[in-house]
Amino acid sequence: MEESKKTKVTAIANGPLMIEGNFIVKGVDGNLLASADKMFLCRCGKSNNKPFCDGSHNR
Repeated sequence: MEESKKTKVTAIANGPLMIEGNFIVKGVDGNLLASADKMFLCRCGKSNNKPFCDGSHNR
């Protein structure tokens, strides 16, 4: 697979996971939560919009 077409996950220091590429995110019930080329997922557990980062790690 071409490097530019691969999905890339980057852990941001003291922040979320940044995901870039062609992907979708499904909830535990299997329903689509999001489809995007870039998004940020919470990894601190403080977000009020899980699984997405809302910047709560900064507070």
